[in-house]
Amino acid sequence: MAAVAGEWQIPMEARKEVQKLATAWDDVEDSRALEVVPLKGAMTNEVFQIRWPVAGEEKSRNVLLRMYGEGVGHFFDRANEIKTFEFMSRHGHGPRLLACFPNGRVEEFIHAKTLSAADLRDVEISALIASKLREFHDLNMTGPNTVHIWDRLRNWLNAARRLCSYEEIKAINLDMIEKEISSLENDLSGKEERIGFCHNDLQYGNIMIEEETKMLTIIDYEYASFNPIAYDIANHFCEMAADYHTETPHILNYNKYPDHEEQKRFVQIYLSFSGNKPYPLEVENLLASIEKYTLVSHLIWGLWGLISDHVNDTDFDYLEYANQRFHQYWSQKVKEL
Repeated sequence: MAAVAGEWQIPMEARKEVQKLATAWDDVEDSRALEVVPLKGAMTNEVFQIRWPVAGEEKSRNVLLRMYGEGVGHFFDRANEIKTFEFMSRHGHGPRLLACFPNGRVEEFIHAKTLSAADLRDVEISALIASKLREFHDLNMTGPNTVHIWDRLRNWLNAARRLCSYEEIKAINLDMIEKEISSLENDLSGKEERIGFCHNDLQYGNIMIEEETKMLTIIDYEYASFNPIAYDIANHFCEMAADYHTETPHILNYNKYPDHEEQKRFVQIYLSFSGNKPYPLEVENLLASIEKYTLVSHLIWGLWGLISDHVNDTDFDYLEYANQRFHQYWSQKVKEL
């Protein structure tokens, strides 16, 4: 059996699944001769590249192993996420699902580059993302076309209340959040806003690019659901403040938040996806809606950080991340008053 890269070990249930796949490949002589390579950047799961040498060639066979993180039941329903994954796969979006087991799954390994934090600010790549996100929003996903964000906020707020101590609730002003959610829902609901199937977590690590063809693939649909498309774009803009591959991955830099011209360019490309040039008023209306939905993004990921601090052992300062998102929420709200 080949030495495991970095001495990483995977659970026996996962090893059985990947070895079962390899036994069906004629070019892999020994299904047990696998190499395990950890992939960095995952926030909820542990993700590994599993590879086998191919007889007589320098290339290798590869799959991606995803081990589910602890506490994810607070955030989403895994069965629904698998259904979304299978739907995306059947319609040519994202990797194929190869195998499932109780604590994880095996996926097709996509031979493409994962974007970096800097890539989100690249004009050409940003344009590709805008078009790809419009395509994603237009997917004819099964299920009721109803907004999920408000229920998710309240569910996560309730989870945070159950998990946090009295001192934590006081320090974060958690009791004020319910009123803020209701205020935002009243302000943003009932307007003529476009609902689409949203990714809801479009950070750079969830976008891959095939460097020769410049084709993008959006991956990881754990938080995907129907929502206002303005929310999904706002959340993507907020992610430009993050770089999860530094020594302090929890630290956000809002000086990197896109300025008005960058936002406008993104929105114009997004609205032009069908080939029709958008009216200036259409662009400005969407930009105004995006600005308001950044507040929702700060609240949702602030709550995510609070919950994760109690249920996830990943080496990431979830509490400080949450504090930054809540601070940004209150700071932005003051500016809008």
